[in-house]
Amino acid sequence: MDPENTAESIEFPAIDLPDEVARAEAQRRHGTLIKPARSLGRLEELGAWLAACQGQSPPRPVTHPRVVVFAGDHGIATKGVSAYPTEVTAQLVTAVGNGDAAINALAATAGAGVRVLDLAVDAEQPDPAVAEFKIRRGSGSIDTEDALTEAEVQAALRAGITIADTEVDAGADLLIPADLGIGNSTPSAVLIAALTGAEPVAVIGRGSGIDDTTWMRKAAAVRDALRRARAVYAEPVALLRTAGSADLAAMAGFLAQAAVRRTPVLLDGLAVGAAALLAEELAPGARSWWEAAHRSTEPAHAMVLDHLDLEPIVDLGIGLGEGAGAVTALPLLAMSARLLTEVATHADSGVAGPLGG
Repeated sequence: MDPENTAESIEFPAIDLPDEVARAEAQRRHGTLIKPARSLGRLEELGAWLAACQGQSPPRPVTHPRVVVFAGDHGIATKGVSAYPTEVTAQLVTAVGNGDAAINALAATAGAGVRVLDLAVDAEQPDPAVAEFKIRRGSGSIDTEDALTEAEVQAALRAGITIADTEVDAGADLLIPADLGIGNSTPSAVLIAALTGAEPVAVIGRGSGIDDTTWMRKAAAVRDALRRARAVYAEPVALLRTAGSADLAAMAGFLAQAAVRRTPVLLDGLAVGAAALLAEELAPGARSWWEAAHRSTEPAHAMVLDHLDLEPIVDLGIGLGEGAGAVTALPLLAMSARLLTEVATHADSGVAGPLGG
């Protein structure tokens, strides 16, 4: 993708909210099923959310969920903030493409398709399909320089929009954005701190399993990047240009466009959460089309959930990224739809309902 040909500023249209009539009807229907009222807790809420997103109750089963993995390298990784060398990103992209990564095993079990895309991996990509939306090799080291040029950040946002449109047009009825890239927890932490007002030390976790010395380097990098970005905290595109990356910008565009296309999304962990904060800034109301699949082990992810007012579906201590947590929660969403379509009502089954009082 040529950034110079996609430099025009992007504005998202107003976001339509999910259908509250369909949500209310799903909630009412739950009260007629052969079970005590509200006895299935969060599963009932999820089914009602899915009905609202689809605009019908009972909701249709989710039949074509799609995981899209946004891969990229980050210049800050060369400053020693990760437990792994940067060349691992390209190796993992190949593993996902070959079906050998953790996300492939999890997605196959959950019935989701997986697509991996190289937005900014610092290596030559041998597969043209994987490199279709490549913006650049790596992103700038955000402690000392901008991550992207203005043209590159616009190109990345536009790539995310196009990717979302392509998936929805091909029949995807639920989207799962996923991240892949050594060092991506550092720009993610910077973006989250900038948008939530958190102190630098509060957003820094152990990422890939870093030791104390690496953690201190990471803390310094986040501090320096936040200092550089302070003037653009209130400008989401400028913030992505200054302290983000091509993969995070593309994910933000993808998440905003999913809402434009009225398509439900399961959010994964830290990097996707950072992109989600930016997407909500770019397209206010987009978060109503998202559910938080899980709570990551990274401390900054809890700040994302609080800021977006989202409650995670599961909390399994997953810190991987790659969409792992989101795909793990996917079967629960499928269950929530089937409850509304397959469980008999008291009237249809002849099973006595609750006694009046």
